[in-house]
Amino acid sequence: MKPITLAVLASAFAVSVAATAAAQTPEQFYKGKQIELAIGYPPAGSNDVYARLLARHIGKHIPGNPTVVPQNRPGAGSFLTLGYVYNVAPKDGTVIGIGAPTAPLDEKVGAQGVRFKSAEFNWIGRIDSLVNMVFLWHTSPVKTFADALKTESKLSGTGVGSTVSVYPTVTNNVLGTRFKLIMGYKGSNEAQLAVERGEVEGHSTSWTAVKVAHPDWRPDKKINIVVQYALKRHPEMSDVPTVIEFARTDEQRQVLRAVMNATEIGTAFFTTPGAPADRVEALRRAFDATMKDPEFLAEAVRTKLTLGPLPGEELQKLVNEVTSLSPEMIEKVKAANTMPK
Repeated sequence: MKPITLAVLASAFAVSVAATAAAQTPEQFYKGKQIELAIGYPPAGSNDVYARLLARHIGKHIPGNPTVVPQNRPGAGSFLTLGYVYNVAPKDGTVIGIGAPTAPLDEKVGAQGVRFKSAEFNWIGRIDSLVNMVFLWHTSPVKTFADALKTESKLSGTGVGSTVSVYPTVTNNVLGTRFKLIMGYKGSNEAQLAVERGEVEGHSTSWTAVKVAHPDWRPDKKINIVVQYALKRHPEMSDVPTVIEFARTDEQRQVLRAVMNATEIGTAFFTTPGAPADRVEALRRAFDATMKDPEFLAEAVRTKLTLGPLPGEELQKLVNEVTSLSPEMIEKVKAANTMPK
C-alpha cells in the first residue's frame, strides 16, 4: 500500500501547487521569474534582432518585472520552435515564441514538420508587418521581374517552411518565374553572404533583414529588387511592384492574396495554448506598452528597424482568418507552394 500512498500524496501535492499558482495575480506569479523568448531563427537575422529588442524592454512592463531571456532554437524554418512552444514548453505564460509568419498557412496545407495548431497559440502582438522581396546581385542578368520570367536565377534558401522558400516557390508556380532555390543555408544572414560571395545570384528575404545587415547594398546599386511580397507597396520600396500586381487572372490574385496574408502576421509573438487568461492579458498589455516605450522606440531607430505594431487580439483574428480558408482555396494554395522534386 505504501507506494500507492506516496503516489497519491505526490499527485495531491502537484494539484495543490498548480492551484496555488493559478490563484496568484500575474504580478505575484511573475515576480522573480524568468521568461524564455524562444526564437525560431539563428542569431543576427532580422527576426532575431526584433526578438532581442523586445526581450530587452518588455520585462519592465510585465507585472512583477520578470527577466526575459532570448533563446535561439532554429531549425526546419522555425517549425522546431513552434512545436516546442505548442507541445513542450510550460503552459503557464513563462515562454514566448516567434516563428514563421506563414505558420498558419503551412498548417492548413499540411506542410511537413507541422506539430502545432496556430489558432490555439495565444498571440501576444506584432512588432511590424514583414515585407519580403527578391533581390539579385548587380552582376546577374536578371534585372527585372520580366527577366525572371525568361531567365533562371539561383536564390539561396533556408528552411522549406520559411518565407524565404515559400514566396519564390509560389511565384514560380503561379506566375511562371524561374527562381531556382539552393537550399541548406543557416538563416538569412548566411544566405545573403552567399550572394556576396557569388555562390548564388540572389535571395528572397525580408526588406528589414537586408536593410539592417547591408544598408549600403541598395543605395550603392549592388542589388536589384525585382518584386516585393506584400499586400501593398512598402513606403521604402515604392518603386518596386508587389507580386499581386503581376497577377493576370482573378484566381491568381486570390491565391497570391491568401499567401501574402503572412506579411500582415509579420514579426509576431505568441505564448502557449492553455496559458491562464490573466497572464495572456498581462503579456498583451505589456507588449502594447513596449511598443510605446521611448527607450524601445529610440533603440529601434538606432538599429534602423521599422515598426508597425498590432495588438494581440487583432493578430489572433488574422491567424484565425488563415486557418478558416475554404478547402478549395487551400488546395489551390497547396498546389502553388509545391516545390519541384
